[in-house]
Amino acid sequence: MNDSPTAASDASTGDRLFSLLQLCLPTRLLSWCIFKLTRIESPGFKNAFIRVFMSRFNISLAEAEFEKPASYKSFNEFFTRALKPDARPQASGAGVLISPVDGAVSQLGQVDGDRIFQAKGHHYTAAELLGGEDLAQPFIGGEFCTIYLAPNNYHRLHMPLTGTLREWVYVPGRLFSVNPATARAMPKVFARNERVAAIFDTEIGPFAMVLVGAFFVGSIETVWAGMISPPHRRSPLARYQPVHPPTLERGAEMGRFNMGSTVILLAPPGALQWNPALGAATPLRMGQAIGIKQRAAIGAVA
Repeated sequence: MNDSPTAASDASTGDRLFSLLQLCLPTRLLSWCIFKLTRIESPGFKNAFIRVFMSRFNISLAEAEFEKPASYKSFNEFFTRALKPDARPQASGAGVLISPVDGAVSQLGQVDGDRIFQAKGHHYTAAELLGGEDLAQPFIGGEFCTIYLAPNNYHRLHMPLTGTLREWVYVPGRLFSVNPATARAMPKVFARNERVAAIFDTEIGPFAMVLVGAFFVGSIETVWAGMISPPHRRSPLARYQPVHPPTLERGAEMGRFNMGSTVILLAPPGALQWNPALGAATPLRMGQAIGIKQRAAIGAVA
């Protein structure tokens, strides 16, 4: 799915105008306001908010652990709702990687040197995404998959394969939309937005999951650190190595988003093969097979 460095963008005039508008908006302030709004626990307000949202985005709670809007203390609790235990069966088979989320493939394929394809005419580097040349090195020439979560999707994130957390990085940034229109029009949007990059040791070697914040996204959380943002920091990039690294099994919850956003997966060269049925805009459900390992790394976690 990669194109040449000189390929022209296929963004429409509307896409470009939408991106320009975002550059003019106080996205941090607006996102903070949404963060507070979605945590109001007044029954009348939050129930109405949930019902309007469900109607607007055609959401059913049939798969949710709690099927009535009144069961949720706040809109945010509804938005990050758990599903019934059998709602997302995991694909079986040795070496199968599963989708970490409900969403749609934005792009996937091979990392071109250190360049990751965003949309026609737009790339960013693995170092820009992860926040360091050393972090990016294992993924040069490797594989990537970018998955977009729309507002109607299930917003908890799960492990595509078993891994032990090696390091995680908070990268401060902007809070632009990450929808397809913005991806087509705004250069390096995923490497400009606030994000959390988690590097795991796995049976295929280092594996990265990058949780990209977005406009109106009030929080990014992980199971090992809790809520990481907000506050939307203006401080420098921060890297953390856990004293007691947690091991998360395939399918285990590793984090969650508030409102729609994007997760980007990175694997080393030759480590896996993506499911050939996947392409841009392919819908995904958590637990669906998205790839299969090609080799085990020497000294990797089994």
